[in-house]
Amino acid sequence: MIGFGLLGAGRIGKVHARAVSGQTQARLVAVADALPAAAASLAADHGCQVRSVDHILTATDIDAVIIATPTDTHADLIERAARAGKAIFCEKPIDLSIPRVEACLAAVEAAVVPFMVGFNRRFDPSFQALRRAIDAGRIGSVEMVTITSRDPHPPPADFIAHSGGIFRDMTIHDLDMARFVLGEDPVSVMAQASVLVDPAIGALGDYDSVSVLLRTPSGRHAMISNSRRSAYGYDQRVEVHGSLGSVAVENQRPVTVEVATADGFIRPPLYDFFMTRYVDAYAAEIAHFVECLAKGTPPRPGGRDGRAALVLAEAAVRSVVEGRPIDVSDLL
Repeated sequence: MIGFGLLGAGRIGKVHARAVSGQTQARLVAVADALPAAAASLAADHGCQVRSVDHILTATDIDAVIIATPTDTHADLIERAARAGKAIFCEKPIDLSIPRVEACLAAVEAAVVPFMVGFNRRFDPSFQALRRAIDAGRIGSVEMVTITSRDPHPPPADFIAHSGGIFRDMTIHDLDMARFVLGEDPVSVMAQASVLVDPAIGALGDYDSVSVLLRTPSGRHAMISNSRRSAYGYDQRVEVHGSLGSVAVENQRPVTVEVATADGFIRPPLYDFFMTRYVDAYAAEIAHFVECLAKGTPPRPGGRDGRAALVLAEAAVRSVVEGRPIDVSDLL
């Protein structure tokens, strides 16, 4: 049985606690949080202990840690967990600074501990099916990828102020998804960004509406459309066009009933946000992590995947600022 310690009892921490508790080869031993009441509530829900971060990192009954704390704490906690010999699962991003990520990965690799970054969308059943169709050659050679990701509404201002910006916080998921389906890493990034949803977001130095075009060495393209506003629900779509056809994942709904009358066709609304849309993906990524620990195989996506997505996000930021395509090699 693999013992887990959870660092962070907030919204995403609760999701991971449920995922660990659903695994037959793992158990949640302890949780730590800066807010004692949050830690106590989550511990009571899952029958585990409340411990300090120090206690979790030095405990002999804890083999792995899940880092679900604010972004600016990730790198430090990763390094501490690595030095303690713990297997590590960390929510994206590793850090907002590429040099800081490099130092963090060096510590992980020196400690030779398993390390996985939480890009949950790779584990969504529909996106997994899309990838299997590509791998099976059903659409031939991948040529163009279109990714649409739009939130129902913007996050709170205090979140935006500390998020690192839309490219590092939101678009980074889609950049990782592009890498997941393209079959080769992008070498060029061109981005456009605007404030169309809320002027307060612009006042904080961020954007709420962005488009990104990626190009790979062979000339394949990926196009990403992001918005902090979607009046019709949580919009999550991917289409991959290939030499023999295409494969697409459409938006998901809590139920799939459709009513047809003389007035037209009526379908239920989309999921309201990532917490409901990606329930299965969050469970599957933790299941993958647990399986890798049990078998002694490297989990994916790993630290280098986390770094690669951040590099693309940084290239997108630079592209907006400089108004030109950015060669990814300039950031490597």
